[in-house]
Amino acid sequence: MLGSAEAEARRRIDAAGHEAEARQRELLVVAREEAQRLRAEAEQEVREQRAEVQRVEKRVLQREETLDRKLEVLDERERSLRGKEDALERQRAEMEALKLEQQRELQRVAGLSREDARGLLLAAVREESRREAAQIMRDAEMEARTSGEKRAREIITQALERCATDHASESTVSVVELPSDDMKGRIIGREGRNIRTFEALTGVDLIIDDTPEAVVISAFDPVRREKAKLTLQKLILDGRIHPARIEEMFAKAEREIEDEMREEGARGCEGAGVFGLHPELVRLMGRLKFRTSYGQNVLKHSVEVAHLAALMATELGADVGVARRAGLVHDIGKALDHDVEGTHVAIGMELLQRYNEPEDVVHAMSTHHGDFEAHSVEAVLVTAADKLSASRPGARRETLEAYIERLRKLEEIADSFQGVERSFAISAGREVRIMVKPDQVDDLEAYRLAKEICRRIEDEMRYPGQIKVTLIRETRAVEYAK
Repeated sequence: MLGSAEAEARRRIDAAGHEAEARQRELLVVAREEAQRLRAEAEQEVREQRAEVQRVEKRVLQREETLDRKLEVLDERERSLRGKEDALERQRAEMEALKLEQQRELQRVAGLSREDARGLLLAAVREESRREAAQIMRDAEMEARTSGEKRAREIITQALERCATDHASESTVSVVELPSDDMKGRIIGREGRNIRTFEALTGVDLIIDDTPEAVVISAFDPVRREKAKLTLQKLILDGRIHPARIEEMFAKAEREIEDEMREEGARGCEGAGVFGLHPELVRLMGRLKFRTSYGQNVLKHSVEVAHLAALMATELGADVGVARRAGLVHDIGKALDHDVEGTHVAIGMELLQRYNEPEDVVHAMSTHHGDFEAHSVEAVLVTAADKLSASRPGARRETLEAYIERLRKLEEIADSFQGVERSFAISAGREVRIMVKPDQVDDLEAYRLAKEICRRIEDEMRYPGQIKVTLIRETRAVEYAK
């Protein structure tokens, strides 16, 4: 029993030893595997950290290189700026020296001290400020359209009331009264030699018809017609009419007309309040006394335009001197338009520039017929004054042929548009009323059509004042009750 128990105990002890060894070996294997895993993880973590360190080091190196380059650029810029500053300092010193030298030279040449020059500068700045203030006032008045239109009507009305001049219509013929019908034969002369000499010398046509005790002188050139009239009057008073006497009297008449033109020009300039014109321009202004436009005397018209432009410039705060001067000379080209090619505006501009008139005066007169765009208030005022003087009742007239032709042309232009049924020129040609077909022209088209007709009239016709275009579109519905 004892032996078997011992044997069992040894067997169990041996089994426990074997089991313990097996367990120990198993634990060793697990421990080795865990150690290998931990070692692998540690090595991987070390590699990742080493790679991260390398990346950080690389970035740091790149930043250091970038900073080094920027520092080099900044250093270069600093050296360049320092050089520029030195150059500027030298230039500033040179400019200061030049400025002092110029001031000393200006004081020596002008004879002005620094305080006097400062006073002149302040006066110029004050004048410029006043001009700018006037410009701001004009701009503000332009923006206020409702009150501006009312103000403009008041200004024009006041100007017209304060400048009421008489108008006398003139034509292209002059009538010379004779003491008797026997004088007609003496004017004609033997075999017509006297009348031929007279017409060749004066450049006019003598009309000797059945009108009792009168001779008609016809010519488009008013100065030539006036010289012929004065020559004929002198011959009639003298009583001796023959070719040599005609030449003598014509020479005297020419001198008298030249003197009269200078006197009339000076009188017109004085009446308009314009002084300092070149003597030749004054003479040409006097020549306008014998020039008419639609029967209106051009010299009287020019003086009136000068007054109107000056009055409106006073109300608006514009340059009264420029407006007055440009208004007086705006038609001076008409004094030579019979002898020189070109429009009277172009001729007038060339004359004013030749005799050194200010540029703002030349510009203000050049725009009154729309040949150039107005860039100043004075130019607009001269244009308005010209239209006011021309359109005043009784100021201008037309011949019967021109009047009929204007009416016919107005109706012809209106009838040429599609959709127009009938047109009527009324109010002495100052208005045209147009009946349109309502099935072809709607309300919006009617406004467009009226503008197109106005544009055609402005492009194709010449007329004093303005023409009103009234377009009428009427629709009627008619039914009969039975």
